[in-house]
Amino acid sequence: MSMRLAVITDPEFRPDETEIIPRLLGEGIDRVHLRKPGATEADLRHLIESLPATLYPRLTLHDNLSLAVEYGLGGVHLNRRNPEPPAVFRGMVSRSCHSLDEVSACRGVDYLFLSPIFDSISKSGYRAAFSVAVLRDAAAQGLLGPRVWALGGVRPDLLPQVRAYGFGGAALLGCIWQDTSTQGLRRTLHDLQNYRKI
Repeated sequence: MSMRLAVITDPEFRPDETEIIPRLLGEGIDRVHLRKPGATEADLRHLIESLPATLYPRLTLHDNLSLAVEYGLGGVHLNRRNPEPPAVFRGMVSRSCHSLDEVSACRGVDYLFLSPIFDSISKSGYRAAFSVAVLRDAAAQGLLGPRVWALGGVRPDLLPQVRAYGFGGAALLGCIWQDTSTQGLRRTLHDLQNYRKI
C-alpha cells in the first residue's frame, strides 16, 4: 500500500494558498487539512468558498467543524478545542496524538497524527519526542500502522524512514510552506513522489 500524504495549511492565511491547495491535491497529496486556529467562521467560509467544490471531499477542517457539514467537506480533525465531530457528520475523522498512550487509547477515528516525530521545520526549538528505539518498539507492538501518520519535521527525504518505522502516512507542513515559489513547490512535490516510492 502506498504511503498516504497530507498537507496541513500554514496557521496564517496566505494570498497564494487558494492556488497552492488545488495544486497539491492535483500532484499527489491525498488530503489537505485546513488548520487556522485563530480564524473566524467568516474567514474559514471565505477560504472554503475560494477553493473548487470538486476538492471538498479531500479537505479536512480543524475548527468551526459545522462548516464541514454545511459545505460537504470530506473530513474533520479532532483536538482539545474540538474533541467530538458534529453529530450529523459522516466523513473521515482524524485526531492529534502526542504520546503512544494516546495512540493506544484512540478509538473511532479513520487516522491519527502522532507528533513530533522529527525536529520541527516550522516551530523553532520544537524537538522530536520519540527515539528510534521507542518507535521501533511501538511498531513491533502493533501501535503504528496504516491509521497512524507521522507529523513534525517530515521532509521528502525522511519518508523512507517514516515507512520503516511502520507509519501508514505522513503529514507535511514546514517543508511545503517554506518555499511556495513555482520552482520550490515543483521540487518539493517531485521529491515527495520519488521518496514515497522507496
